[in-house]
Amino acid sequence: MLRRPVEQSRAPPGCDVDFRIEPELCVACLACVRVCPADAVAVDGQQVHIVDEACTRCGLCLPACPHDAIVAHGDLGRALELAKAGRATLILSVESAAYFYPDTPEQVVNACYAAGFHTVHRGVLGDELVAQEYLQLWSEDGWGTMIRSTCPVVVETIEHEYPELIPYLAPVATPVAAEARYLKRMYGARTPVVYAGVCLTEGGPDVDAAVTFEDLRQLLQRRGVGIPEQPLHFDRLPEERRRHLSTAGGLPLEVLMEETHASRRFRKVRGLGQLEAIARAVAVDHIDLGFVDILPCEGCLDHPLLGPRDQLFWRREIVGATEPARSRLPVIDPDVAEGVQVAEAFPIPRNGLRPAEEAVEAVLGEIGLAPNGKPWDCGACGYPTCRLFAEAAALGRTTLRSCPPYLDKQAQQAKLQAAVDSLTGLATFRVLRDRLASEVARSARTGDPFAVLFVDLDNFKQVNDSFGHEAGNEVLRGTAHEFGPLIRSTDLAARYGGDEFVVVLIRTGTDGARGVAEKVRVQVEAMGRRLGYPEALVTASIGLAEHRPGPETQDVLVAADRALYRAKAAGRNQIATGDE
Repeated sequence: MLRRPVEQSRAPPGCDVDFRIEPELCVACLACVRVCPADAVAVDGQQVHIVDEACTRCGLCLPACPHDAIVAHGDLGRALELAKAGRATLILSVESAAYFYPDTPEQVVNACYAAGFHTVHRGVLGDELVAQEYLQLWSEDGWGTMIRSTCPVVVETIEHEYPELIPYLAPVATPVAAEARYLKRMYGARTPVVYAGVCLTEGGPDVDAAVTFEDLRQLLQRRGVGIPEQPLHFDRLPEERRRHLSTAGGLPLEVLMEETHASRRFRKVRGLGQLEAIARAVAVDHIDLGFVDILPCEGCLDHPLLGPRDQLFWRREIVGATEPARSRLPVIDPDVAEGVQVAEAFPIPRNGLRPAEEAVEAVLGEIGLAPNGKPWDCGACGYPTCRLFAEAAALGRTTLRSCPPYLDKQAQQAKLQAAVDSLTGLATFRVLRDRLASEVARSARTGDPFAVLFVDLDNFKQVNDSFGHEAGNEVLRGTAHEFGPLIRSTDLAARYGGDEFVVVLIRTGTDGARGVAEKVRVQVEAMGRRLGYPEALVTASIGLAEHRPGPETQDVLVAADRALYRAKAAGRNQIATGDE
């Protein structure tokens, strides 16, 4: 069975690495929110920031940001201080060969010595220690499912998102942590250890400072050391660079040779999105998966900090060309390794912050349901379900701006608001304009006429001045209400502006339109009396015009407007037609 030590617990990611968003470059496009597997990007209005305690430092947000607004920094100040002191040991990960190319690994190592580091190791010893531990676990029976735990991104994601998988994590430290312990055992417990690589949380508390390769380049520059000026050969005896048991990342070569990737005892999985399926298999379906080698990408050479993915195979070629021949004998000193703790424990955390249920339901209410009455669950926001999105939104990790169904709903509401006058409930001038254009085109195709009524309230300014603007609004609403029973569903009543209204009567000539206009005039006058206004104060003058298709047809709205002026000039509270 698996040996699970309890005296030592894995430390959470510390302050060694800092992923942050530059506010002057960020435009809050939320691309980082959609790719973050840990919901570690918080959104507050137009401000976006990374939540340190939730971030797993996977780096997926870096290439996802189209504006280069996300930057990653290690503990450069601390590493520079340790280099100046001249006692620190540097663990320089093998991926540096690709990052610093065309400078050679020999030149990079020589530069690190020139900058003040006491010794420079390549991470091989940590891989060997971890591989040895895995071989011992591999030889045991009854472990059922064992998830490779040497990738801190996987471990942190499991601890944050899938705590049910914690008991299945192999109790093995990361290679960098194991090497740091080994080096402190070799050179003394007080020897500072600096790690330079791409996965900056690997060392945990055993590493005194962790820096990116770009940080290391800056450190060398500040120390006045140029890599291209260094000799092409090691200017001092190099530390152990050969492997005996391990492959990169601490996986035993023997395991890979013994079991194919299709084996039931060994499974190679790539991508954090696979953790959900693994969690269901082991926690719900109770399936033994064997040894699960899961990584968020194709290995450290595929890490976003090293460059674009389309250069992955080029980076592999560079690093592969720098690897020395495999050692036939163990490269670990057994006397030193005897006192190194390679096993690791993963405590099961308590439930973290959960959003209030009412807040989640409020977000779901804003999103609404799909036409079939079920949640949308379209995944376009980056979350598999609307509920998971709502939980993240309630915690401030995303906003409704990244939900397409919500945005579509808002657009429809905005379109509706633009089409309906908020005071009267009638169509707006914008809708009227489009409708008149379509009716003119339809009339030209079919030859059918249509009529327009231009309605203006008489003495409306006097109503406002004498009784107040709210009284005027009541008259406008009452007038709009009178149109409803008098026109058909195919007709249109719109507010033209102020106290003016326009009615479009489809397939209607002058005689039919005059009948409707008279009813409107009578109803408005009756409405004024009903509201208690003096006789003849609330009345309407109406201009009527008919549109018939032809070469000399004038603008029907202009014709109705001119007719309205004639009705006003004739004494108000009457109807005038465009052909008078």
